[in-house]
Amino acid sequence: PCTVALEPRRAGASGCCCGERCAMGTRCCPRSLCSYSTPQVLVVRDWRLGALYRALQLLILLYFVGYVFILQKGYQEHETSPESSVITKVKGVTESPSKVWDVGDYVAPPEGGSTFSIITRVEVSPTQTMDTCPEVSRGRAGSRAAARAARHGAPVLAGEKTGRCVPSAAGPGKSCEILAWCPADGRGVSESLAKMAAQLTILIKNSIHFPRFGFSKTNIQAAERSYLKNCTFNATSGLYCPIFKLGFIVEQAGEDFAELAEKGGVIGIIITWDCNLDLPGTECRPRYSFRRLDPKVASASPGYNYRFAKDYSWKGTARRVLIKAYGIRVDVMVQGQAGKFSLVPTAINLATALTSVGLGSFLCDWILLSCMNKQQAYSSRKFEEVPAK
Repeated sequence: PCTVALEPRRAGASGCCCGERCAMGTRCCPRSLCSYSTPQVLVVRDWRLGALYRALQLLILLYFVGYVFILQKGYQEHETSPESSVITKVKGVTESPSKVWDVGDYVAPPEGGSTFSIITRVEVSPTQTMDTCPEVSRGRAGSRAAARAARHGAPVLAGEKTGRCVPSAAGPGKSCEILAWCPADGRGVSESLAKMAAQLTILIKNSIHFPRFGFSKTNIQAAERSYLKNCTFNATSGLYCPIFKLGFIVEQAGEDFAELAEKGGVIGIIITWDCNLDLPGTECRPRYSFRRLDPKVASASPGYNYRFAKDYSWKGTARRVLIKAYGIRVDVMVQGQAGKFSLVPTAINLATALTSVGLGSFLCDWILLSCMNKQQAYSSRKFEEVPAK
C-alpha cells in the first residue's frame, strides 16, 4: 500500500522499512505489518519424521472419531439431571416371637417416598410411666458425686433432675433422682423380624422428564393392570416390572442379610436413565444398581437404628412402650442424561478435530528445526524472504 520514493528495495525485503517515508510524506508502517507470510511446502525425505507425522494424525483422528463422536456422542446436545418422582410400596408380612408384623408395623415412614426403612429387629422396653426414679449411671457413683450432681438440677438424657439423692437402682451407692419415663434403664427384650423379612416385596414407581427435549418416561410399561400382580424384577425378562424382594436387594448390594438385619444399615438403589433420543423412545431403558451407603465397619454408632414409643392409657394413667428399632433403610436415587443430534456441537467438534490435526505438523516442524542434523539447511529453505515486484 505504501510507495517508497527514496531508493530501490534491496533484495530479500518486503513492504516498507521502519524510518522510510511514503510518497505523501507520511511515515510507513513497520515491516511486520506491511508483509505477508504464506506457508511453504517443504518435502523432507526422512522415514522417521514421516512415520511420526502419520502416527500423530492417526491418533488424533482415532480420538475424535472413536471417543468424542462414538463414545461421548459429540454430535448431540445433552441434558443431565432429569426431573424425577419416586413412589414406593412395600407389601408382605413377617413375624417375631411375640406377634405377626404387617406393613403398618414395620415400615417407616408410611408415605411411600424415595427414602424408607423396614424394621428387622426390635428391643422392647418394659412398660413405662411418668414418675420419679433413680438416674441410670454409666459408672459406679458414690454418694458424694451424686450429691454434687443433684444440686445442679440440670437435665440429663433420660429426664430432668429433681435435686434429690436416692439409692441407685444399679447397685450400692447413691444416684440422682429424675423425673422421666420410669424405669429409665432402657433395657428391653430383643425380638428378630428377619425370619420372613427377606421375602418382603418393594414396588418402585419412577417417572422422569427431560424438559429440554420434551421427553417423559416411566419404569412401568404394562398393557394390563394384572401384570404387576404376577411378576418380579428381572434384568432381561422383567425390566419393566420394578418389584424387588428385600433379600434380592441386599444380595445385589453384596451384603449378608442376617448380619444386616441384626445391626441395620443403609442400602442405595440407583436408577440410571441414559437416553439416546435419536433412537426410538423404547430404547430408553432404566438401569438399576445396588450398593451399601453407610460404612460397614464403624467404631461409633454402627448400623442403623432409631427409637419410637407407643403410648396408651391404663386406668387413667399414661403409659408407653419404648421400642428401639434396627432396620434396613432404602434410599432410591435417580440419575441420567439424554442426548439428541444438534448442528452446534457437531460443528464445534468437527472444527476442533480439523484444528487438532495441525498439532502433528507443529510437532514435526519443531523436531525438524531443533533436533535434526541439517536443521540450519531446513531453516533456510523453510523461511525465505521474497521481494515484492
